[in-house]
Amino acid sequence: MIKKLFFLISILFFSCSDSVEQLRASGPVFGTTYSIIYDSDINFEAAFDSLYFEINRSMSTYITTSDISKVNSNIDVFVDHHFESVFLTSKEIYNTTNGQFDPTIGAVVNAWDFGPEGETESIDGQKIAELMRYVGMDKVTLNEGVISKPLATRLDFNAIAKGYAVDVISEFLESQGIKNYIVEIGGEIRSLGQNSVKNSKWTVGVQNPNLEGNKAYANTLSLENQSMATSGTYRKFKIDSEGNRFTHIFNTRTGYPSRSNILSVSVIANKCMIADAYATAFQAMGVEAVSLFLQKYPELKVFIVYVSEDNKLEKVVFNGFPLN
Repeated sequence: MIKKLFFLISILFFSCSDSVEQLRASGPVFGTTYSIIYDSDINFEAAFDSLYFEINRSMSTYITTSDISKVNSNIDVFVDHHFESVFLTSKEIYNTTNGQFDPTIGAVVNAWDFGPEGETESIDGQKIAELMRYVGMDKVTLNEGVISKPLATRLDFNAIAKGYAVDVISEFLESQGIKNYIVEIGGEIRSLGQNSVKNSKWTVGVQNPNLEGNKAYANTLSLENQSMATSGTYRKFKIDSEGNRFTHIFNTRTGYPSRSNILSVSVIANKCMIADAYATAFQAMGVEAVSLFLQKYPELKVFIVYVSEDNKLEKVVFNGFPLN
């Protein structure tokens, strides 16, 4: 469930007031990049780095000593509060989506060479069927900090952890009294207040999935005190020896890469980890299924770019997702 999401944070620095100091921090993290802009007299970069370290130590499948790596290796460990928060939210979204969002798909992801452990030499129906026996968040429980699961079940929070990290940084800034900020990690975004330098709302753009077109963004919008995440399949995919195209979004019922006609899904929600997880689930569900699902969840605003039956790019919005 490794994703790459593509946004542009549009910030214009025309000074409106000498009393406002807008600070920026950016760099590599979690195998991607981050960008944080906030109003403060204090530089919080050291605090950001410390929080990134904690989250990596808890949930990075690329670090062999992390909590999640120990859990996957069946080593006894008391998971921390970061792990617990993401686990419980994952359970909730697993249930609401009837398993379309499922962090236990990790071993299958690895088998298709989309994960941290490299390629499985032989991938066939029998191998997938064997791995799928251990897929399902209903097989995993958390009790007083201890995870219980089948020995072969693997957890992978890559489809929600970046969104969670955005929430952690955002909530830290709010705890420090920051009223204006925008936090972006690997395309996952959360904002509060406004761009005080420009004296306007924070503006973000969703990249156009038509990479050969001359229009860079499929949509731009103002993000007001909310979070947004996007899942896309138009960059990260593999092609086998027979020319078949496989995306990194998996059908959690079959163990095979999804063949949805959806190219990208953007979700606006109050928390970024919720937007992050649902964006992945909706990518696998298909437009009609998403439409039915969202009738029950009006708090989720969704923007989808997909390929129509006549091979044209189409856009559809749900629950008032803003369009420009």
